[in-house]
Amino acid sequence: MIYSDEQYSVSVNQLSKLKNALSAATKQDTLDNWELRLEIEALKSQIAELEADLAHYQVLKSGEITVARSHSLESLPATLVQARIAHGMSQSDLADALGLELQQVRRFEASEYMGVSLDRLIQAANILSIHTTDSFETGTTYGNVFFSWENIDAVRWQEFPSKEMVRRQWFDLPRGADLIEATKTYFLEAAGPHFVSALHRKTMRGTSMSNEYALIAWQARILERAQMWIKESNLQTFSLDDRWMPELVALTRRSDGPRAARKLLAHKGIALIIEEHLPGTYLDGAAMLGPGDHPVIGLTLRHDRIDNFWFVLLHELGHVFLHLFGGVRYDFFDDDSTQAQSTTELEADEFALDALIPKDQWEGCLSRFALSEEAVKLDAKRLNVAESIVAGRIRREQNNYKILTELIQSGVREQLQEVSHDPE
Repeated sequence: MIYSDEQYSVSVNQLSKLKNALSAATKQDTLDNWELRLEIEALKSQIAELEADLAHYQVLKSGEITVARSHSLESLPATLVQARIAHGMSQSDLADALGLELQQVRRFEASEYMGVSLDRLIQAANILSIHTTDSFETGTTYGNVFFSWENIDAVRWQEFPSKEMVRRQWFDLPRGADLIEATKTYFLEAAGPHFVSALHRKTMRGTSMSNEYALIAWQARILERAQMWIKESNLQTFSLDDRWMPELVALTRRSDGPRAARKLLAHKGIALIIEEHLPGTYLDGAAMLGPGDHPVIGLTLRHDRIDNFWFVLLHELGHVFLHLFGGVRYDFFDDDSTQAQSTTELEADEFALDALIPKDQWEGCLSRFALSEEAVKLDAKRLNVAESIVAGRIRREQNNYKILTELIQSGVREQLQEVSHDPE
């Protein structure tokens, strides 16, 4: 983990050296030189870790993370450092707040607060708004909720919504079997231990109200089904090229658009999985990496509306093309009803809006001002998108979901033929 701007600069230089070493080793690579192959793989691993740490430090320092949670006292030292950075405080600032010399705070962080008195830890935690749940808040109402576990041993398996998972038949519970152990076994088989680690962080657009254990349980289900979908559909290799977006947007006018979209995404190497959200979460969609570096998009269809389906889908595709392969190693969870504040979420919103209706074309739409069904239909025909897309965008901009209701279509759940567990 990177603790300061000085360490950041050192790490940037170290990254450059590692990349040069990788380039030199790659040029010497031969099929029978197994020692060199091992060196190349080791260099790639070091580069990936360092890039993730650099990107994470940048995100923390930008102030985009407004809430963070960890799940073990062992992670408290890391939480203290992350909270300091996210609050925009330098080591010198924290030293002043604690009434200490700068070198003392540097020693605290370098030793991971080893040997520091409880009184001093409590003082630092209070300054940084760290609560007993190992979380910090910067005071911002909306933003990104960040949470991670140091390793699989830090997971509290009893916190999972196990009974609901069994009810939904995600896994069987034989008579006499231990529910907690069965939950752990399911998660490790479905998602794998690396999905709850310090190098695989998770960020959610929304408030701190969502139950993070319910979120990763849902994610395990998404990944489990994605593995089967990737195998059954023989997904093509994914390419970081979004020039086919107009082909996807054209499907909005088809009555079977969502179903056709899933097939097109599979052809492009992306798995689209539908799974309803679990109680305790406020979730519309998510983007993550699955087996073979295939992007996986999970949708809950919490709102069974055509316009919501297309916007959330394009928003998650924004994360795929703009952020998922950027080295941060985040899984992105999104509550679409929460206003976007962070750079990543604003970028994903803009990607979705521009893909569905380019900005210059949207500015010329009469329906934005007329707010009539006739104007919406004319604009939709001219733009070659579904009427629901135009009406939905107007309702979103106006923050008025009582207008143009006759043009808002439903039926996505039925079309994708998913089993419903949600009574809403």
